[in-house]
Amino acid sequence: MIRKRELWIKKIESAWKTRSIVWLTGVRRVGKTTLVKMFKNALYLNCDLPSVARRLEDPEFFYENVSDDTIIIFDEVHRVKDPSILLKIGADNFPKLKILATGSSTLSATKKFRDSLTGRKRVVFLPPVLWTETKEIFNIKDLDYRLLRGGLPELLLLDEKDNSLYSEWIDSFYARDIQNLFNIRNRKGFIKLFQLLLKQSGGIVNYSKLANLCEISRPTVLSHTSMMEIANAIFFLNPFHGGSRREFTQKSKIYAFDTGFVTFVKGWNNIRAEDRGILWEHLVLDILRVNFDNKNIFYWRDKSGKEIDFILKENDNMVHTIECKISSDTLKTKSLKKFRSIYPKGKNFVLSPNIKEQYKLKKNGIILNFISTKDIANLI
Repeated sequence: MIRKRELWIKKIESAWKTRSIVWLTGVRRVGKTTLVKMFKNALYLNCDLPSVARRLEDPEFFYENVSDDTIIIFDEVHRVKDPSILLKIGADNFPKLKILATGSSTLSATKKFRDSLTGRKRVVFLPPVLWTETKEIFNIKDLDYRLLRGGLPELLLLDEKDNSLYSEWIDSFYARDIQNLFNIRNRKGFIKLFQLLLKQSGGIVNYSKLANLCEISRPTVLSHTSMMEIANAIFFLNPFHGGSRREFTQKSKIYAFDTGFVTFVKGWNNIRAEDRGILWEHLVLDILRVNFDNKNIFYWRDKSGKEIDFILKENDNMVHTIECKISSDTLKTKSLKKFRSIYPKGKNFVLSPNIKEQYKLKKNGIILNFISTKDIANLI
């Protein structure tokens, strides 16, 4: 039996301290519905149901008949006729209520949301199951198992990996999120582009090459990838720069939302030693995004090929490096030394999947802090 996901319950409860509306976002079937049903004294409303839509036609009357100590959950709230008005009335006229609304994308993803509820909401991003949760909540200790299956709870818990369910998810993602929200009709071109991005996850984006491979225009590629980002299916990681003319300044990396879909499109049935590193980066990025503002997470590369997996910006003068290693013994410090010659202020962290206790080493003049994903929240 899966235990309560306390990390997320605490994040949502903390968000309610400053705003009456919490927007819980994450891709389809990432576990939003299961999570919101863990709250006690909650009124759960599935906005896919016509009966619920009718009940919410008069928002003011609806709220007047809910007690102040009730948590109201609007699951898939974008399905109702006017979700902006529904949430705005709740926030402005019934501030004592706690409202939890879920959706696969941002509030501004569809014309239905004429108001993004600025100043009225807090956003909580729910990624696929984190590595710490995989071990502690889902009782799965095998890293390769998590990397191969991915972190959507339903797919993670299957006895055997069922590739048809990954294919079905992609079809559902297009039909229920992309087509519904953005009215995109070129299903074949969109899905081919999405699959190519999954295959290239962790690499630099080349829009012109993607356009040629998908037989669609470069502007269409740009538009489609923007939609995927809004729907939480991909994440753009920008380069950190500012101190050297030899740094990458414009080329973004792209990361898929889930390792299971990366292994699916690549046709992998097991994880080879050379595959673990890039897949482990995905898990580390998830936990970074959970704990820090996306705008402060970068990668670094220069024109000589030196690279650092992640850069975490604390302020203009303080930047931290994060290297992802399956085995902490394989770390080389050439890239770190080059980076620190330009940006001397900050700590250097090494994240490996099986570190139990933090420790420090000094290697080639660089102080390295070896930590687990559980320690990330306390980096700065």
